[in-house]
Amino acid sequence: MTNNKFPSISIVGATGAVGKVCLDILAERNYPFEKIKLFASKRSIGKRISYKGNDLIVNEANKSSFDGSDVVFISADSQVSLDLAPAAVNSGALVIDDGSAFRMKENVPLVVPEVNEEDINSHEGIISIPNCTTTPLVMALSHLRKISNIKRIQASTYQAVSGSGSLAVSELKNQTENILNNEKISKSVYPHQIAFSLIPQVDDFLEDGYTKEEHKMVNETRKIMHDNNLNISVTCVRVPIFYCHSESVSVDFEDDIDIQEIVNLFSNADGIKLINDGKNENYPTPSMVEGKDDIFIGRIRKDLGSSRGVNFWLVSDNLRKGAALNAVQIMESAIKLGKIPNFVG
Repeated sequence: MTNNKFPSISIVGATGAVGKVCLDILAERNYPFEKIKLFASKRSIGKRISYKGNDLIVNEANKSSFDGSDVVFISADSQVSLDLAPAAVNSGALVIDDGSAFRMKENVPLVVPEVNEEDINSHEGIISIPNCTTTPLVMALSHLRKISNIKRIQASTYQAVSGSGSLAVSELKNQTENILNNEKISKSVYPHQIAFSLIPQVDDFLEDGYTKEEHKMVNETRKIMHDNNLNISVTCVRVPIFYCHSESVSVDFEDDIDIQEIVNLFSNADGIKLINDGKNENYPTPSMVEGKDDIFIGRIRKDLGSSRGVNFWLVSDNLRKGAALNAVQIMESAIKLGKIPNFVG
């Protein structure tokens, strides 16, 4: 593939955890360095990031940064997305946004390519990436609904601290060292100690007692699955690990289900790796999944209380498929569908 077959990319938030993983994924795909521009906040101006033996220089992101860019990846806080995405669209770029700013906008597709790639066709300049816990859930559900109509979903998440950013990773490291050295701990990111503990709160609480994260999973799953009446309830928990989110999922169907049929579906699904013998210590864990592209599913079993229910366990790398990889895959799908406005591959 010649260089003119690659869209010109701008990455906003290039020095953050997701931005760094995005560069790793592009390098794995042998993406040419001269087709990549990096942007971040003022404090990162001039920073050099090595990419395939070349140095990419970080510039400050502003509304005039994107002339000549075909695709703009934004992985920053919602205000940055709201400020910069319209300017990028006006410059002719396709914006692929990793934050929550546009996810529930009616005219913005919320996309996991393995599930709803066709929604890319309706974009008006911006495509959103789902929450990093929603993505693996909908990948599993999209296959399960082929068996029977889904009546109810219950999910509990076990989310790594990297989902809160680099300061949370540092907080877990520091608290762990403090406790092992019998020192007083300090906390700033989380309301409670996270080292050697867990916190049944991800994001802020709302009036109904659920958190914003829990509402995100519910609303985003419905949007991606094109089912506003999908019956789903979620509890999100922060756990003391650095990378990978896990989920315990229970699904009730309209009809009796056959576990082997579900195993066969997952075994042949794109983007899903099945690790399941049903009995022995053979199941996915965060340490096993870190750095992997697929979502991993195991412990598939029939619900003891219902012949129409199934329970399973899933794990995914929240910085890869939960964010950076999904963004790159959306770009690749947009190329295939001819939906990057000023680019002809």
